[in-house]
Amino acid sequence: MVDLRAKPFFLDDAAVAWVEETLESLTLEEKIGQLFINLNVSFDEGYLDNIVGNYAVGGIRYMGADSKTVQDHIRYAQSKAKVPLLVASNPEMGGAGSADDGTLVATHLAAGSHPDKSIARLMGQVAGRETAAMGCNWAFAPIVDIHYNWRNTVISTRSFGNTPDVVIERAKEYFDGISESNTVCAMKHFPGDGIDERDQHVVTSYNTLGYHDWNASYGRVYRELIDHGVQSIMIGHIGAPDLSKHFRPEMTDADILPATLAPELLNDLLRTELGFNGLILTDASMMIGMTQAKKRSELVPAAIAAGCDMFLFFRNADEDFRYMLDGYRSGVITEERLRDAVLRILALKASLGLHATPRNELVPGPEALAVIGSAEHHAIAATIADKTVTLVKDTQGNLPLTPETHKRIRLYGISGQADFTGTDPSGYLEVARDELEKAGFDVHVFKNAKQRAAEGEENVYFHTVMADEANEQYAEKYDAAIVFANVTGFAQEASIRITWSTPMAAEIPWYVTEVPTVFVSLAQPNHLIDVPMVKTMIHAHAPSREAIAAAVEKIQGLSKFTGTFNENVWCDTFGTRL
Repeated sequence: MVDLRAKPFFLDDAAVAWVEETLESLTLEEKIGQLFINLNVSFDEGYLDNIVGNYAVGGIRYMGADSKTVQDHIRYAQSKAKVPLLVASNPEMGGAGSADDGTLVATHLAAGSHPDKSIARLMGQVAGRETAAMGCNWAFAPIVDIHYNWRNTVISTRSFGNTPDVVIERAKEYFDGISESNTVCAMKHFPGDGIDERDQHVVTSYNTLGYHDWNASYGRVYRELIDHGVQSIMIGHIGAPDLSKHFRPEMTDADILPATLAPELLNDLLRTELGFNGLILTDASMMIGMTQAKKRSELVPAAIAAGCDMFLFFRNADEDFRYMLDGYRSGVITEERLRDAVLRILALKASLGLHATPRNELVPGPEALAVIGSAEHHAIAATIADKTVTLVKDTQGNLPLTPETHKRIRLYGISGQADFTGTDPSGYLEVARDELEKAGFDVHVFKNAKQRAAEGEENVYFHTVMADEANEQYAEKYDAAIVFANVTGFAQEASIRITWSTPMAAEIPWYVTEVPTVFVSLAQPNHLIDVPMVKTMIHAHAPSREAIAAAVEKIQGLSKFTGTFNENVWCDTFGTRL
């Protein structure tokens, strides 16, 4: 049973009374509605009238937009809610990801790639200030997965590192930073990603550690963060066969379910053994890692019955609401389980003071938006980039490259596909060109066959581009080559690698034998698996102007590399260290 006065809620008598009175005032349908967090796919007020009014959802998360649009949307939603809403955002990198004009401070990996642990706190502080300014009160962060498997790309930039120690230290710092803005956190993704190489957005993945190894790693992380006061935990669509069988020895392999549907992981492990008293929510319910496990009509109530308190996102509001209500009426969700879940939802709201805040003050005024993307926050991002841009290797001694020694630069851009947000992944190339030209380099941007054909050039094919590019005049035309790679694809592929424009493409670093070549990654840390021939590798962590500017400065030798890296960069493969 939930203890409203204990960690992480710490409710006083007045707050406890509000929780209990509010619970008793809700109809059955309103209690069912509280279990849902809706993904608001429209900013139309009529849409909100339906979601917040008719379904009485407990929380919302919105799609991306500019901060003013988001703030207006949240303000209207709160004005229509019978019970104040939990308003979630994904501030994993600062304000970016929560608003189109938010500040990209750093990735989790960047925040774990320097001895200064306060980087993570600064990232949390900016995240809290910018999301609170819009009216958000719930962060789906920090990420406390451990990046053990270099092939895992869903958390390769979203994990603080590959050891429990760095994850624990930096997650606490992030939590403390964002907590300054009266924001509660949902750390993720229990029971822990980073063992399997696959992505739960497209397939169920598995944490295959045995009970004792899990306790020494992920278990340590969760125990320490629970003790530190984290208020909620997001459950991944991640199965844990050995853990499940530890608590249910009779289970067969066919019985193993993702943690979102596994009572032995939620109740026996998380609630009982780890002592977590806070709120448990599912990861997004449209992810194939969940939907491949059961029929939709079964998995919706099964998640709550298994021990989750909130269900993340309707697939179809009418259907999912009906499935949940039918699950209660059929006894899949017991009265005790429903009451316990709603108590925790209301307690989380009360812990934020939502019950005692006038409805018209739940969202700040428009003037609060001045903090979003502010000069102060971009200065923080620049300071962090200066610390965390990392030299992985320079075995050929190519650095520094300066306009005086290597004036003519051949610039290559390696882009991945746009991720599910639709963000153009190629905008970094103009920023890179701009920063190199500001430094005094003469920059020549390479275009592949598809790009040249798109610009109207006729009779251009990959082999004609190679013939133009790869000849004995290359070293006469260019003094050095610099490659910037922004390869994403998060939530769309089971793993992410470089995809060249064609076989034997002219942008593949054949030219390392002709001129000094520098490869700069703006995302994935595992590119040496695809470009082991590169002798100079830099990890700049993010496609932000601050990160690119810091990389260009360090390429010239104008500031030192102080960032660090872990062994994942070598991809456990011969030749990557050469």
